Amino acid sequence: MAEEHVKRGFICATAGALSWGMSGTCGQYLFTYYTIDALLLTNMRMIGAGVVLLALVLGLQRPTLVHVLHSPRDMLHIVIFAVFGLITCQATYLSAIEYANAGTATVLQSLNVVLMSTIAAIHLRRLPNAWHMLAILLALGGVFLIATGGDFHHLIISPLALVFGFGSAACSVLYTILPSAQIRKWGTLPVNALAMLIGGMALGLIITPWRASLNLDFSGWMAIAFIVLIGTVASFTLFLRGVGDIGPVKATFIGTLEPLSATVCSFLLLGTPFTATDITGFACILATVYLVTMKTA
Repeated sequence: MAEEHVKRGFICATAGALSWGMSGTCGQYLFTYYTIDALLLTNMRMIGAGVVLLALVLGLQRPTLVHVLHSPRDMLHIVIFAVFGLITCQATYLSAIEYANAGTATVLQSLNVVLMSTIAAIHLRRLPNAWHMLAILLALGGVFLIATGGDFHHLIISPLALVFGFGSAACSVLYTILPSAQIRKWGTLPVNALAMLIGGMALGLIITPWRASLNLDFSGWMAIAFIVLIGTVASFTLFLRGVGDIGPVKATFIGTLEPLSATVCSFLLLGTPFTATDITGFACILATVYLVTMKTA
């Protein structure tokens, strides 16, 4: 039975990571061919995923959901997570795709592993070791290559793409830290279902999506359905199942398939050009994930 769980874990973690990457390419497709921006797509994604996840919770964990709703303290923490964790993480990530492309945005978001390990070192009042310093240097080198193509004198991607890429990495750390106590207490599914729905409604009040004039055809709506159902609900569920079966370290290794998936799909399906310098930069950043997780395992 243990071997079956390990096999299931690898399959689920791989499917989850690949789905995340492909959903980024769907976002790039929508930004390229339709009049939709990152905030509107974030709102649609969170509302859609929140509704589906909440339906799952009602069917599988209704008593837990009732207890969460009757806990004002936990609901306050979930609202904070929804606003400062979910909205910021998804909006910055999709904005990075809008100003660059899915591959670049997803690779830059992978810097969250380095940020998380640095925060842990500071919290523990521990100096970075040689492996950590090497990971930081590789990350900086990778960002330099992606941003400049190896030329100090100019940027080859939009400064906003860099800002939102770094922002998505930082906000991914918040996304991980903020709900930890509530997830330990109530479980992942109820907390994320409520946070998705609350965050989507809060963002909707700000951007008023009902006033937006969308020019979506069947292909556009299918891309949004893929982002919501496959890239959010399914990928989230599958990856967490994988974490439960094989542990967070191995799952993090497999999670590097996400930027690989986004890069390959962006190139094959949308014709996004990537130079040898881009690929080298991507490899440098992804190497940091392996270094950090391998040396903290």
